[in-house]
Amino acid sequence: MSPAKPVTTSDPLAQVIALLRPRAVFSKGISGAGRWAVRYTAFGQPGFCAVTEGSCRLAVDGETPVVLEAGDFVLLPATPAFTMSGFEPAPPVLIDSGQAARQQADQQGGQKADAQGEVRYGRRDRPADVRQFGGYFTFASPDAALLVSLLPRMIHIRGVQRLEDLVRMLGEEAAQEKAGRSLILARLVEILLIEALRSVPAEAAQPGLLRGLADARIAVALRHMHGDTQRAWTVEGLAQAAGMSRSTFFERFARIVGMRPMAYLQTWRMAVAKDLLSAGTLPLDEVAQRVGYASASTFSTAFSRHVGMPPGRYMRRTGIASPATAEYFAGH
Repeated sequence: MSPAKPVTTSDPLAQVIALLRPRAVFSKGISGAGRWAVRYTAFGQPGFCAVTEGSCRLAVDGETPVVLEAGDFVLLPATPAFTMSGFEPAPPVLIDSGQAARQQADQQGGQKADAQGEVRYGRRDRPADVRQFGGYFTFASPDAALLVSLLPRMIHIRGVQRLEDLVRMLGEEAAQEKAGRSLILARLVEILLIEALRSVPAEAAQPGLLRGLADARIAVALRHMHGDTQRAWTVEGLAQAAGMSRSTFFERFARIVGMRPMAYLQTWRMAVAKDLLSAGTLPLDEVAQRVGYASASTFSTAFSRHVGMPPGRYMRRTGIASPATAEYFAGH
């Protein structure tokens, strides 16, 4: 694992995506014709698709069903259970998402895309009513679930050609074994995620990071939190930076982001701390300083309360620890 680097940018969206560390793209073509419906169990990993031809229905649990048309792009950061179907009534075929993903990974061998062509649902003796290219990837971050909670559960974007092009590029790269393939895939996924997230209309964004960044004043506070995690921020200080009164800022931040300011700040600090601890290259007091704590002991107490285990146990679980950090824990 490469050493973690201190935060040097104040772009919260880019920082969240970088900390998620998207990896391992698996993708293939899917088509449907006639009467068909498939019901996928909850997967938990991010899934995506771009419709290249025709249309179909998509019903994601907890979301309003939508009609997908050519040019549409859908991203599910945590992929809950969903049903995809044609427009003629049909009993859904249940698919275990985890098992399907493992089979797809085996077929691709971690290197090649499925050489058998697209997956067909419904009738095979007639032209497809819909064609799409989609798949899934994984987040390497140990804090992925927490970071994903800051993003919308479902992102549906219409008419952005760049997203369809990116999905096609992912598929083409995943199907090859050229030098640098893993690095290119990782970068393409990061670009795809950022492009998709910033394409969400502000008025359509649910409470969370995207909606916060769409609000000019709350975005200022978010950039300060992300850009200077070492600073001893207070609600008053963030409100002043955003040009608002304390009470107005507190209410507006909680309503738009879905978390209180200090709760969001601690969430972000602990995500950064986990990343630094997982790298295992820094002594604990430096990790503490980088995320805004005056001492290693104060940080350890806060980390234990937030994560459910002390930093030492967390690092032993990862199996990586710097000599300085190991020495610290040996004496505590």
